[in-house]
Amino acid sequence: MRAVLMAGGSGTRLRPLTCDLPKPMVPVLNRPIAEHIVNLLKRHNITEIVATLHYLPDVMRDYFQDGSEFGVQMTYAIEEEQPLGTAGCVKNIEELLDETFLVISGDSITDFDLSDAIRYHKEKGSKATLVLTRVPNPVEFGLVITDNEGRICRFLEKPSTGEVFSDTVNTGTYILEPEVLQYMPANQEFDFSKELFPLLLEKGEPLYGYIADGYWCDVGHLDAYRESQYDALKNKVEIEIAYQERQSGVWVGPNTSIADDAQIEAPVIIGENSRIGAGVHVRSGTVIGDNVTIGSYADLNRPIIWNGSIIGEEAHLEACIIARGARVDRRAHLLEGAVVGSLSSVGEEALINTGVRVWPSKKIESGATLNINLIWGSTAQRNLFGQRGVSGLANIDVTPEFAVKLGAAYGSTLKPNSQVAVSRDQRSISRMVSRSFISGLMSVGIHVQNMEATAIPAARAVLPTLPVVGGIHVRLHPDRPDCILIELFDEKGINISKAKEKKIEGAYFKEDIRRVPIPEIGNVAYPTQVIDSYSVGFEKNLKIEAVRASHSKVVIDYNYSVSGAILPQLLAKLGCDAVVLNASLKQIGTTANEREDLLQQLGRVVEALKANFGVQISANGEQLILTDEAGVPIRDEMLTALMVTLVLTNHPRSTVVVPVHVSSAVEKIARRHDANVIRTKFNPTALMEACQETSNVVLGGSAEMGFIFPQLHPGFDAMFCVAKLIEMLTLQERTLGQVRAELPPVYHKSYTMRCPWTVKGALMRYLVETYPPEITELIDGVKIFDAQQRDNWVLILPDAGEPLVHIFANGDDRDWVDETLWKHRTNIQEFIDREQGVAASKEEDLA
Repeated sequence: MRAVLMAGGSGTRLRPLTCDLPKPMVPVLNRPIAEHIVNLLKRHNITEIVATLHYLPDVMRDYFQDGSEFGVQMTYAIEEEQPLGTAGCVKNIEELLDETFLVISGDSITDFDLSDAIRYHKEKGSKATLVLTRVPNPVEFGLVITDNEGRICRFLEKPSTGEVFSDTVNTGTYILEPEVLQYMPANQEFDFSKELFPLLLEKGEPLYGYIADGYWCDVGHLDAYRESQYDALKNKVEIEIAYQERQSGVWVGPNTSIADDAQIEAPVIIGENSRIGAGVHVRSGTVIGDNVTIGSYADLNRPIIWNGSIIGEEAHLEACIIARGARVDRRAHLLEGAVVGSLSSVGEEALINTGVRVWPSKKIESGATLNINLIWGSTAQRNLFGQRGVSGLANIDVTPEFAVKLGAAYGSTLKPNSQVAVSRDQRSISRMVSRSFISGLMSVGIHVQNMEATAIPAARAVLPTLPVVGGIHVRLHPDRPDCILIELFDEKGINISKAKEKKIEGAYFKEDIRRVPIPEIGNVAYPTQVIDSYSVGFEKNLKIEAVRASHSKVVIDYNYSVSGAILPQLLAKLGCDAVVLNASLKQIGTTANEREDLLQQLGRVVEALKANFGVQISANGEQLILTDEAGVPIRDEMLTALMVTLVLTNHPRSTVVVPVHVSSAVEKIARRHDANVIRTKFNPTALMEACQETSNVVLGGSAEMGFIFPQLHPGFDAMFCVAKLIEMLTLQERTLGQVRAELPPVYHKSYTMRCPWTVKGALMRYLVETYPPEITELIDGVKIFDAQQRDNWVLILPDAGEPLVHIFANGDDRDWVDETLWKHRTNIQEFIDREQGVAASKEEDLA
């Protein structure tokens, strides 16, 4: 027999526990409710299970996968567009149900004898049998009346107190024949209790009720959720407990340490890898999850503490719920019925009063008293990954412990014994972070190819030659000298996909981290000849004769970000004279003002030495700014247009790839050379993937991100760009100043404004609904074209990592650009103000 596990519920009345978790995945005795249902089905030899999902479907799918680890075969049916109701979601999988099947709710705890219910169904020749039970207070449930033969003669769904005519209620478990599916409409919401069963009753179909003995609890609200845990601890329900019973009524998981003077009163459950400190009092009815730390002298009186939580010294918890990864600091008090949502923190000596609920990712300040609910959604949770990798304040956000955990989370998404390449810039902070990251990788059984201090272009180029599944690079953030940036690559050297980022974030936030025994800890190797390997590819992709014949003189400014730079050595091998400035290493990055001063210095040196051009290299070899032979800087949109001009002059009828926001000068230049332009999302991964996946691409990128030469490697490379510039200028017999003079005139301005996370989605929807589709483009953000001239446009682009929105205006006419930018700035600010006003009033209503 096949079972349908209805697991689509969002569990609104269980909030805040179900803000980031579907109701069937809420843990009871440290295992999801759905797992207890699966175990029940397996006990009754029902091993083919179809789970119908709607709310956060990936959580359940990722947990059970194909079901083999649980001794069953699991398949999934997802209600994509809208919930189809209890019966509609079963109708949706009609082709899988060609014989008698069982439907069971995924959000109740029960030990009913399903085998006896199935036998009863077959004996009665029933088309539909409802599994019923008797409860003392039936107001919350659908009532059912049966005759002496067990045939159903009346229903009432969730009656008022005055309508109660029975204590026999519908438990949401049904045994059905496939013929009943013909009574259900396809692809629309339809309910078993409200619609199908009354219809079968009206049609005279054999409809029976099996009154079951045993335990049943509908985990529909927080009180019922707590009671189901306490009942299970008291053996009122036959349920599997995942841990060994060390003494009567005390179950403890492996690798858990309990201080000798801790007091444990049965019944209690303490999960695996947990730590119970000195003098802790764990009272009867307490449930403690996996990977939980309880500080010394804490008093736990029947709390339910989920996985990964930290409870501070002398904290007092009274019949409350602490969700995944939450933190309760020293001497905090949580009274009966209080709920702390996942990843929230409660400060020292704070008090959360009776029944008060704290939504996920909130912070209660030390000493605060909370008497009203703190609602989820008033602030947005920030993801680990931003526009390019993981970044944060050095040694404040990105600490050694953070890097260890991130490395372990990344490694846990890979197969054991996989190899990963690690590289960094030359700064001490990057060495510290990369070593911590390596420790995290090793702890989950991942081997490391440590390239140590290596320019990021060289690291990307060498990666495909190593036996690795991916790589990471740690460096000072190119745009923020007080921040660290950690980028993760795939085996080709391309930044990992958003899907992979989400997988790593899931492992990080859910503490889903693999631990391996001592013999399986990863090893570290140090690959040799990394620079030699990069040099071979570097020279192979240049017209060496042209570069040698040029005898070019180039001034290179490293703005104190590198020592022992390799580019001058590479250029010297090619017969060029490289004059190096500021090649010593400062442990903190240069500020924007300092870089500007160094750029002016670079221009003066270029002019004095009569060099061909100057270049300021940054971002550990990825980005650059040029100065022409007169010392005039070339950067931003002008630099992008100049690079496109030079490359397409050498390679007409080819393709260039640029991000969505760059100026329309690119299209104008491409038309001159009969070339194609592909625009991508405004992130490095999208650019790299497009350059690799599209044929005949000769250049990718922009001045902001750097430039990609796909024939060399998939990443940005300022070092190769310098050599390529020498080659192209020599072959075209031009100077940078001459190329710049030939660029098409385009006006391009931008403006950045604050936009709360909660408003971004509404803003994008408003723009899409306001402007007709024929003048909009949705590659990234919303680009709105002038109906008369498509080279005139404005782009509204939400920032991926900060509560900001960027506005870019582009056109042939300066006045049009200025007016358009001002108009959209004003409109967007008015929209943000309106939305924040609405949100504030909603928050007051919820509170």
